[in-house]
Amino acid sequence: MFFLLIFFQSLNAQHLEGVTNVRDTSFATYTAFKKTQKNFPNITMVPEMHFDFVKQKNDIVYCSYGKRKMRLDAFFSKNEKKTQTAIIIIHGGGWRSGNRQQHHQLAQKLASLGYVCFTPEYRLSTEALFPAAVYDLKAAIRWVRENAKAYNVNPNQIVSLGFSAGGELAAFMGTTGNMPLFEGVITNSNSKSQVNAVVDIDGTLSFVHPESGEGDDSKKISAGTYWSGYSRKENPVLWEAASPLSYVSANTPPTLFINSSVARMHAGRDDFRKVLDQNGIYSEVHEFENSPHTFCLFNPWFEPTVQYIDNFLKKVFPN
Repeated sequence: MFFLLIFFQSLNAQHLEGVTNVRDTSFATYTAFKKTQKNFPNITMVPEMHFDFVKQKNDIVYCSYGKRKMRLDAFFSKNEKKTQTAIIIIHGGGWRSGNRQQHHQLAQKLASLGYVCFTPEYRLSTEALFPAAVYDLKAAIRWVRENAKAYNVNPNQIVSLGFSAGGELAAFMGTTGNMPLFEGVITNSNSKSQVNAVVDIDGTLSFVHPESGEGDDSKKISAGTYWSGYSRKENPVLWEAASPLSYVSANTPPTLFINSSVARMHAGRDDFRKVLDQNGIYSEVHEFENSPHTFCLFNPWFEPTVQYIDNFLKKVFPN
């Protein structure tokens, strides 16, 4: 992977104009709902969920960078005795916006079905450029392994699940587990960063694939340009290095794709699956007809999405 050497040599030259340290709040569930409702008037918000037997712990610090503390929220059964599958749920928002609370309903629902769920924050492009978010999420995975006993987690059944930008990051976790170039600074940890399954909900698999719609800066700076610190034209090598499709291999775990009908949002999926097939690795695709990119956040798609996730994980982790 010669392009990786070129990529890391170029990081010091990344544009920093988008690193404002001001939180971008443009992508939120309610604003996405109002926007989506214009074309899908029958959708409804998914209400907050609370189950008596599901405990929620908020604001757990999973790693720190000086004074900057990275936090996650945990959702787990109070009564479960046997170890369970852990799901790390990664929010979307173009690597620039969004927050970990957006998937609390999903975490509650999955926890009620017998999973231990974690919703980590990660540094967005207003704070740090690629691959900072990757380093953060690898640290979150290692933290889950280190704390597996405390949360009754099977350390061999850890899942990265994400929506949109989070879906891309979830796939990146699946294709680059334990890869030294993407581990970040590891202190006092013997735990590994690989995941054992991936759920990619409408996240691109490649920034440079012909199907990709990312990187059009003609009207405004694209999310990918903000995150990478280069436009695709300026540094296509870096954009390739940020693509999960660049690393899919015999070491990639079973992967579930749940997609909208917006094709550009899952660019590279079919080529990704070809590599999985060649290596005998199980994958599934479920695509909702006539659905918006934000489908998983709203009814009527929320419950079927949960069902697809549950069925897939029961298949890959049968015990």
